[in-house]
Amino acid sequence: MKRIFITGASGCIGHYLAEALIEETEHELFFLIRNPDKLKFNSQARAGIHLLKGDMQEIEQYSDLLKTIDVAILAATTWGGIEETHQINVVKTLTLMKLLDPLRCEQVFYFSTASILNRKNQPMKEAGELGTTYISSKYECYTQLSTLKIAPKITTLFPTFVLGGDENKPFSHVYSGLPDVLKWIDLIRWFKADGSFHFLHARDIAQVVRYLIDNPAITKDQTIVLGNQRITVNEAIAQICAYLHKRIYFQIPLSISLANIFIKIFRLKMQAWDKFSLEYRHFTHEKTYSPATFGLTNYCSTLEDALRLRGIYPR
Repeated sequence: MKRIFITGASGCIGHYLAEALIEETEHELFFLIRNPDKLKFNSQARAGIHLLKGDMQEIEQYSDLLKTIDVAILAATTWGGIEETHQINVVKTLTLMKLLDPLRCEQVFYFSTASILNRKNQPMKEAGELGTTYISSKYECYTQLSTLKIAPKITTLFPTFVLGGDENKPFSHVYSGLPDVLKWIDLIRWFKADGSFHFLHARDIAQVVRYLIDNPAITKDQTIVLGNQRITVNEAIAQICAYLHKRIYFQIPLSISLANIFIKIFRLKMQAWDKFSLEYRHFTHEKTYSPATFGLTNYCSTLEDALRLRGIYPR
């Protein structure tokens, strides 16, 4: 049995992680929770579950406990103002890792974002220079990990587009907005665009983490991009339309010039990162991981799965 310290349990991914660790393992779990009222999982389901009321800003108060931890799962993050985001996502996250005992701690799972990586799974300088406050903070933290004594034990997880959420778990940003996006499907189906991406359900992310905790020698890769196989924007449109029984007669190529016209018509505000993303288009990676990578069964492998699990059905 391992002693596992978890941050970010009140979020979407955090809830799925908590559920998997509570229901499928006997490890002793320590959840750092700022607001226990946000928790929707049963923290009294079994023995060995500890809720530590606190904040990453005050992580030093748990320095004695952190020295006894075997596995740390760092999913806490913030999208607040510049100062708060830098303090939590960089300074205090690195502080927490420094408080772990490199001789005792076996694994550290640090959640970053695939947005900071290029197609070869290497840090992308534009993420640091042009990224939003959140993205640039993740880039800065990741580029400092190699300086830590605990570095050889760190596995950085890079989620691509995260799906997930239900009546017992918070929705991810992408999943919560999916019904609103689909209101535009009758317009979207008339266009085709050059772009591609990956996605993965938060339950599948939890599966991967749980498996790696119990099978630490299964991979020596310290950079794990979490995502299903690459899908193009046009394939996504076709699959969604087929699922919703929407016919596609013909499609107009959506060029950068045409996209800029739409931006002006709808008066969309484009930040530096938005403009870069519009030009970059293919947010894909040469190697991605899902439960299937380890011989497990994916919970959500297709867009049809994603729509069905979100409660969206054909009319």
